[in-house]
Amino acid sequence: MNAALAIIALTIVGVLALGLRARRGKEMDLEQWTVGGRGFGTVLVFVLMAGEIYTTFTFLGGSGYAYGHGAAAYYILGYGCLAYILSYWLLPAIWRYAHQHRLISQPDFFARKYDSPALGVLIAVVGIVALVPYLVLQLKGLGIIVDAAGYGAISPTIAVWIGAAVVTVYVMVSGVHGSAWTAVAKDILILAVVLFLGIYLPWHYYGGIGAMFTAVHEAKPGFLALPAQGESPAWFVSTVLLTALGFYMWPHTFGSLFTSKNDRAFRRNAALMPLYQLILLFVFFVGFTAILQVPGLKGPDIDLSLLRLSMQTFDPWFIGVIGAAGVLTALVPGSIILVAAATLIANTLFRVAHAKATDATVSRVARLMVPVVALVAVWFTLSGGQTIVALLLMGYAFVTQLFPSLVCSLLPRNPVTKEGAFVGICVGVATVAVVTITHTTFGTLFPALPQAVKDLNIGVVALVLNVASTAVVSAVTRHRAAYA
Repeated sequence: MNAALAIIALTIVGVLALGLRARRGKEMDLEQWTVGGRGFGTVLVFVLMAGEIYTTFTFLGGSGYAYGHGAAAYYILGYGCLAYILSYWLLPAIWRYAHQHRLISQPDFFARKYDSPALGVLIAVVGIVALVPYLVLQLKGLGIIVDAAGYGAISPTIAVWIGAAVVTVYVMVSGVHGSAWTAVAKDILILAVVLFLGIYLPWHYYGGIGAMFTAVHEAKPGFLALPAQGESPAWFVSTVLLTALGFYMWPHTFGSLFTSKNDRAFRRNAALMPLYQLILLFVFFVGFTAILQVPGLKGPDIDLSLLRLSMQTFDPWFIGVIGAAGVLTALVPGSIILVAAATLIANTLFRVAHAKATDATVSRVARLMVPVVALVAVWFTLSGGQTIVALLLMGYAFVTQLFPSLVCSLLPRNPVTKEGAFVGICVGVATVAVVTITHTTFGTLFPALPQAVKDLNIGVVALVLNVASTAVVSAVTRHRAAYA
C-alpha cells in the first residue's frame, strides 16, 4: 500500500469511528436520529449546512468546470451568495413554524401548511428523485478521488462500495449526529487543503494568480469571459437565479434547519456563509492553473483536473492528504443525504400507508431504508457517465419547483391553495423530466428567438409553467370553495 492510499484508508476508518462515536449518550429515537433532538447550536448548524453545500461538487466539480468552461464556472460563486441573502429572512420563518409544530422533514412542512397529506407525499417523491443524483454525485466523486489519489491501487468501483458501506453503517447508528461530527473534521481539512492549493499552484507554475490569468488568456483568448452564445450572460443570470431559489429546497438542507435550537443561528450563518463561499475562488484557481499544465481533458474527465495537476506537483504523501479531504467531501454530504432520503421514505410514504405506525416503528423503517437508498445510488453511480456539474444542475431544476409554493405558504394570507400547489409542482417537475430526458433547450424549442432567449436555462421554463399553473388552479379552486 502506497503512502497516499494509507492516508486515505486511515481517513475513512477515522470517519467511521467518529460517526459511530457521535451516538454515545443519546437515545436514538426518531427525533434524535433525524434532527438531532433540535439541540444544535450555531457552530454545529453552520458546519452541518456547510457539510451539505461544500461537497465533491466544490472539490472536483468546481475546478473541473473552471478547467472546461472558463468564466461560466463563476455561476457557482454567484448563486450561493444570493441564496444566503434569501436565507436571512426565509430560514428563521421556516424554523419557527417547524419548531412550533414539531416537524422533522420537508414533506411534514408542506403537508401541515397546506393541510394536505397528498401534497406531503408529492414533496417526498420529488425529494427522493432529486436526492438520488445528488448522492450519486458524492459517490462518483469518491470513486474518482480514491482511484486517482491512490495511484490506481483501488478501482473506482471498489472505492464506491467501500464509501457507501462506511456511510451506511454510521448513518444507521448515529443519524444526523454522525453527520454533524464528521462535518467538523471535513470543514477543517478541506479549508486548509483548498486554500493551500489555490495559492500555491498558480505561484508554482506561473509566478502568481495574475500571471496565471494572463497566460490562460494568451493561450485561449476569450476563455475567461462569458461567450456570446451557449453559456452566455443570459444563461449565467438564469442559472444563478434558478439555483439560488433552489438552494435551500433540497430535502437534506431543509431538514437540517430543524436541528437548530433557535432561529438566531440562521441569521448569523447568513452573515458568515458568504465569506466561506470565497473558498470557491481558490478551487477555480486550481482549475485555471491546470488548463495549460494538464491539457486535453474532455467530457467527464475535466473533473480530474485538480487531482491530475496535484499528482504531477506533489509527493505521494501529500496526494494522500488531498485525497483524504476529497473523501470527506463525499462521505459527509452523502451521510446527510442518506438521513434525509430515509426519513422521507419512512416518515412520509410509510407513515401515510400505515397511519397507526408508532414513532419507534417509523424510526426502524428509516434506518432500514438507509442501505436500500445507498444500493440504489451505487447502481446509478456505476452505470452513469454524466459530469458532476450536470448531475447537480439536474437535481436543482427539480427542487426549485418547490420554491413558489413554499414562499407563498409563509405569507400572512397564502394566495395558493393545496390544489394549486400540487398541480404547479407536478407541472414543473414533469417539464424538468421531459427536457432532461430529451436534452431540450430554449434553442431547440424556439430556434427563431433571439440568442439571449435561446440561452436561458431551460429550468426557467419549468418554473414559469409551475407558477402559471399554480396561479390558475388556485384561483379556480378558491372560487369554487367560496361558492360551495
